[in-house]
Amino acid sequence: MDPIKNQIAAIDPFDPATEPNGEEALHKMLSGSTVYSDTNPLKSVPSLEERRLRKARIAGGLLLGAAAVTAGVLVASNFGPASSMPAPAVTVDTPTPTASATASATPTPSATPSETPTAASTQVPTPTTSAVATAPVVPPVQAPTLKTFTFPDGHLSFTYPAGWTVTTEQGPYLSEEAKAASVGATIFDESGAKVAIINSGMYGDGTAGNVDRTVYDRAVVSGVKATTGERVEFGFFSNHSQYVPYDGPAYEGMPSPRTGPVDGPSYYAMDVRVASMLEPGLTTSGTNQVPVGNGMMNAYVYFDFEKQPTFATPAAAKAWMGTQQYAQLKAMLLSLSYK
Repeated sequence: MDPIKNQIAAIDPFDPATEPNGEEALHKMLSGSTVYSDTNPLKSVPSLEERRLRKARIAGGLLLGAAAVTAGVLVASNFGPASSMPAPAVTVDTPTPTASATASATPTPSATPSETPTAASTQVPTPTTSAVATAPVVPPVQAPTLKTFTFPDGHLSFTYPAGWTVTTEQGPYLSEEAKAASVGATIFDESGAKVAIINSGMYGDGTAGNVDRTVYDRAVVSGVKATTGERVEFGFFSNHSQYVPYDGPAYEGMPSPRTGPVDGPSYYAMDVRVASMLEPGLTTSGTNQVPVGNGMMNAYVYFDFEKQPTFATPAAAKAWMGTQQYAQLKAMLLSLSYK
């Protein structure tokens, strides 16, 4: 074998052929002759300790080399060659705050269209045919519900429902001078029925008797003042006639004097009179003639005495007080005004 090849093989720590036999070498040293020569190949053979140190150095070098290779790979992976390609995905995973992210995290009024009126939302809608059709209709001007009647001489007046009518006629008079001032007015309702009579400027007359009066309603007529100074009132009441005591001499055929109520129903009245003529209980029947500046005035609701009783019972009379006709007649009498 070539000496150089043998030396290289002897250096290889992994070649078992180069390992010397210790016992054989010891036997030769003790029993054989010893030859000293610089060319002795054993001189180039390392000792066992040197071999172990060499193995440790080689293993350390391998470890350092492997570590260097690993570090190089890591460094190369982090600092790769300059390139125009976008940054690796690893660097993109780290979130970086941007203006858009801030806007989404903290919304402003402009970021919410529903809270910011636009030109379209503030435009006045154009009326459509259906909108015009459903627009509220302004009601026509209503005609007056009341009318006013004034007597020819201008002193007495009153109001009445617009659907009613008033006719006039000459009233009773005692002289030509008083003729023009005496006028009677007859009032008809919407059906044409006579409901009331009001006279102005007439003269006074009449008779009276005893009655038992029940007053159902009364109120002051503020527009008329009696020349006697008495208060003038409206009243709705019933009178039940009483017998008049007789104190004169008896004569043949005359019945025995009687007292108390007259047989028959009560009669009803609704008129205007001075307060003393409207007292309840046993009293004089009185009169509805009210003295005023141009003579006498009287005003009353027309009850047909040919159709007695006007009301069958007091309950029926009270029920009539709740009707529209009663309210209209009362309002008309209360509206009387003398100037």
